Amino acid sequence: MADRPLPAPASHEAPFWLGGAIGELRIGWCVPCAAWRHPSLEICPDCLTAISEHRIASGKATVLAITVNHQRWVDGFELPYAIAIVGLKEDSSIRLTTNITNMAPEAVRVGMSVRVTFLQQQNIWLPLFELDPDEGPEDQPIRLDLPAPVVRPGNRVGRFEEKVAFTGIGTSTIGRKLAVSNLSLTIDACMAAIADAGLDRRDIDGICAYPGSAGLPGVSSGGIRAVEQILRINPVWHCGAHETPGQAGTVIDAMLAVASGLCRHVLCFTSFAEAVRPAIREAHGRIGGELAWRVPFGAASPANWIALYASQYFARFGADREMLGWIAINARRNAALNPEALYTRPIDLDDYFSVRLISSPFGLFDCDVPCDGAIAFVVSAIDAAQDRPHRPILVEAVGTQIAEPQSWDQGTLTHQANIFGPAAHLWTRTELTPGEVDVALLYDGFTFNVVSWLEALGFCGFGEATAFLDGGRTIARDGALPLNPHGGHLCAGRTNGYGHLREAIIQLRGHAGERQIINSNIALVSNGGGIPASCMLLRRQ
Repeated sequence: MADRPLPAPASHEAPFWLGGAIGELRIGWCVPCAAWRHPSLEICPDCLTAISEHRIASGKATVLAITVNHQRWVDGFELPYAIAIVGLKEDSSIRLTTNITNMAPEAVRVGMSVRVTFLQQQNIWLPLFELDPDEGPEDQPIRLDLPAPVVRPGNRVGRFEEKVAFTGIGTSTIGRKLAVSNLSLTIDACMAAIADAGLDRRDIDGICAYPGSAGLPGVSSGGIRAVEQILRINPVWHCGAHETPGQAGTVIDAMLAVASGLCRHVLCFTSFAEAVRPAIREAHGRIGGELAWRVPFGAASPANWIALYASQYFARFGADREMLGWIAINARRNAALNPEALYTRPIDLDDYFSVRLISSPFGLFDCDVPCDGAIAFVVSAIDAAQDRPHRPILVEAVGTQIAEPQSWDQGTLTHQANIFGPAAHLWTRTELTPGEVDVALLYDGFTFNVVSWLEALGFCGFGEATAFLDGGRTIARDGALPLNPHGGHLCAGRTNGYGHLREAIIQLRGHAGERQIINSNIALVSNGGGIPASCMLLRRQ
């Protein structure tokens, strides 16, 4: 079997990856704070001094989260294999993403005591973990902190949201293996959005894209420059980025540009591609950046990273896969009424449990559907939105604050990370409450994303999602909180969250046909399946 992908350590990271040569697990140490620091940061976030020392940890740890991976993402692994997040005995807040080895993957449990062992490949010693024979057979009690974001007070006076509206939406053909260039699909979506707003492309004075020209896994690389050259918009403002509050972060940027008076009509777009690119590699085929702490252990997909959170949630709150199953079933039921959806055949719990596992607890129906296509919007100044062909859709509030560690394994583990900040921030910018939301468009790259958003946004309390879902009745089209009436990413295709925003606008316009939610006046849209994220409240005029 081929070797695993290996990290390309920076100088301050090298002690961690080389310590195994003499059987030592070396972790960064801040001398002024007398505290462990990991991953190997260059600067301590507390005292802001350089971390120049690594100390030897005991190598003993506790399993905090576990997923058994069944999908081949990268070479160098024999399926299935166990990916875990372990907390060091010295300080359980210091966590390593790793593999549990020398035992059946399915036998690994949250709370299990493990010890370090090392796997050498070339000049790297990968710290893996195995059952600790010195500890008893009983699992250790795990009680991780629940998210408690500190959110800045909201400004409700002169809010920028009051100055903007959505006036146009457009989409290309969306499908699997379309054999059409992403740029062509993007132009189709953009021209459709401009026409839907009753505008000419010469009226567009701003343009923004997610993720810009930067290629990301499953995302088109067509950005601002290519689209502008074709449409010849000559914008006074433009933005293309992926380090934003979720995929719709650039749409929020567009709102700010319009509210500032810089633009009147901004064209916003994203495109998506079914083909997933391999993990970014640096010189000699090695992995750099954040992925270096995960990909060498076969944790190469968001399916792995978010499945780890689900395992901790299950262990903490006693939930099981049936909770996720109701979300998948609801998505299929809704997609059956959406002529654009990719998967429409109804499923039941037997179907849900019968499909192959991807990364436990996720099976095939827990994962979104890769596809090709593009979606676009026009964001307009409020005074320019009143004479458009369709009812303008107003923005009540957005939530964007970062309030948790920007990490896949050092912060929140009980839920999807980095959504509790934006969720809490949203409610500081409006007098509306969760009980007034008529339809929820919640990001569902995986079913567990929905569970996390429901609890983060206050639709139910921590650990209460199973009871809240009530066998899928609450989130049905005729339930108290209709969820993703178009089928979401799970059935309508992975559209970078733009499909959710588009569906919210369609519902608020009253144009959803058979899947229309009656009396839809307030819609909540969340986007982001990891780091970072955002959410927004939209309303009818």
